[in-house]
Amino acid sequence: MKSIDSLGMQPASLPLAADNILEFHAARLLLLMEICGTAGRIDGLTKMAKLDFFTRYPDFFAVARASLPASSEPAAAPNLKAVQPPAGAVEASMVRHHYGPWDKRYYHVLAHLEARELITVSKEGRSYRLALTSLGKSKAKLLAAKPSFEPLVARLREVKSVFGRKSGTYLKDLIYRLFDEEVGRREMGGVIHT
Repeated sequence: MKSIDSLGMQPASLPLAADNILEFHAARLLLLMEICGTAGRIDGLTKMAKLDFFTRYPDFFAVARASLPASSEPAAAPNLKAVQPPAGAVEASMVRHHYGPWDKRYYHVLAHLEARELITVSKEGRSYRLALTSLGKSKAKLLAAKPSFEPLVARLREVKSVFGRKSGTYLKDLIYRLFDEEVGRREMGGVIHT
């Protein structure tokens, strides 16, 4: 994974995949913390990764959402404009890890965000608290207002409305229960496919 700044020497004829750009993942995580977090904060890497999983894998999100009892799913926000990506679409693949879906780039991306004073990372008991700084909140708001991020923002709002109040452990257990073959039985480090 490279920063967009380091791609200046790359020949223009070579294809450039957003999945390989550090800032692509950093922008998504900033928006995730702003939209899915509580006051710009997410308690735990597990919760962050599972909310990110449902954002990146809309087909799995649809199945998980449908699995909830009708009374436990909050009503859709009145201004929520659902954007449905094509079936099977995955923005950036994740792999199977000890606690379910994970992206090996998280540590790199989180360090990038922290070094730029966009987030703080603090240890709370046995987990980590990820929180947007004032600068991070303002940058996330700028990103959310851009038309190019509209589909992602809409998906994040949907994920927040359904799973925002759930714990990371609840989300991990739900993923293993619903997607045993796709996630639970996948070899450690194996790419998760829809």
